[in-house]
Amino acid sequence: MSLPDPVVIIIGAGTSGLATAASLTRLSIPYIILEREDCSASLWKKKSYDRLHLHLAKQYCQLPHIPFPTNFPKYVPKSQFLQYIDSYATHFHITPKFNRLVESARFDESIEKWRVVARNVGSGEVEEYSGRFLVVATGASEGFVPVVEGLGGFTGEVLHSTGYQSGEKYRERRVLVVGCGNSGMEIAFDLAVHGAKTSIVVRSPIHILSKEMMYWGVELAKYLPFSTVESLVVLLSKLWYGGLEKYGIQRPNEGPFTLKKKYGKFPLVDSAGTYNKIKSGEIQVLPGIARIHGDEVEFENGNSHQFDTIVFATGFKRSTHKWLKGDDYLLDEDGNPKPSFPNHWKGQNGLYCAGLAWRGLYGAGMDAQNIANDIKSSL
Repeated sequence: MSLPDPVVIIIGAGTSGLATAASLTRLSIPYIILEREDCSASLWKKKSYDRLHLHLAKQYCQLPHIPFPTNFPKYVPKSQFLQYIDSYATHFHITPKFNRLVESARFDESIEKWRVVARNVGSGEVEEYSGRFLVVATGASEGFVPVVEGLGGFTGEVLHSTGYQSGEKYRERRVLVVGCGNSGMEIAFDLAVHGAKTSIVVRSPIHILSKEMMYWGVELAKYLPFSTVESLVVLLSKLWYGGLEKYGIQRPNEGPFTLKKKYGKFPLVDSAGTYNKIKSGEIQVLPGIARIHGDEVEFENGNSHQFDTIVFATGFKRSTHKWLKGDDYLLDEDGNPKPSFPNHWKGQNGLYCAGLAWRGLYGAGMDAQNIANDIKSSL
C-alpha cells in the first residue's frame, strides 16, 4: 500500500524523533514518524529500571522548545520524565505511526526522494512511503549481550538490563551484574538495597563523579578552558572517593570529559550511592569473566563464584545497517555517524540522523533543531 508523501520521514519515536518532530512543527514542515513499538519513548517506558533518574541536571536534559516544569526536581526521576515526554508529544500534536517495522529505506534518484518500506506489525501489511528527507532517529534499539564461553549452559536466569525493573524479587539471591556504566552500577545498587548478594564485573578503568562534580564541571566549562575544568574535576574525584584500587577499580589515564568527547563513554555519576555500597562490601567488584560452568562463573583472576542470576548491563547495538541502503557517507555499520562532531547530523541526498552521536538528550535536541533549520532552508 502506498500512502501520501510527507516532506520528511522520521524513523523512530524516541526522544530524538519527538524532538525532530517538534522542531519541524514549529517551522510548519509536514512529516510522519514510523515507530516499530506501540508507544513513543519505548526505551524509557518499557526497557528501563524503576529507580532510574536523569544523571544530569534537568536543564541539560530537556527537549527543544519546552523546559521541564519548575516544580520537577533537579534530577528528574523516570516517572516524571515520562510525564514530560507525553505532554511534549501532546503539545506539538505528535502522532507517530506505531507498530511500523522499517524493512528498507533507499534514495530513489529518479524521483529524488527516499523510499521507505515498512511492515505493519499488527496487520502484517506492507506499506510504502516516500519523502524528500529522511531522519534516522532510532537510537539504541537492541540490547547487546557479549559472547561468553559457557553462557548458554548457565543454569540460572540470564537477562539484559532492558528486562530488569526492580531488585525486589532477587532478595537473598546471588546476582552478578556485568557492565560498569551508569545503568550497571545503579542496578547493582538497587539489588543491594533489596537484599540481593550482589557482585559487579568491572573490566575497564572508570571515573566516578558525584552529581555535584558533574554539574559544576558542565557549568565551569562555559567559562574556563576544557583542560582546566577536567583537571579540577579529576582532582575533586580523587579527594572525595580516595584510592579506588583497593576496591578493584582503576581510574583511566584520560579524563572523564575527554573520554566522553572521543569515545562517547560517560563517567559514572554516583547519584544513587553505589560507591558506598562497594566500600562497605555490600557490592563485590570482580574482574572480567573467563568462562561459565553451570551456575559457576570463573573470572580472569582465576577465582570462581556461584550465581543464581546474571544481568548484562552491556549496552546496545543499532540495527540501522539492516534497513538503510545506499548510504556510504553518514553512518557506519554500527549505526554511528562517520562525520565528526559538530557535523555528524547531516548526510547526503536529504539524509540526517538525530541523537546518534552519544551526546545525550541535550545533543539530540541540538541535532533536531539543526535538521529542521537545514530542511527549511532547502525548501
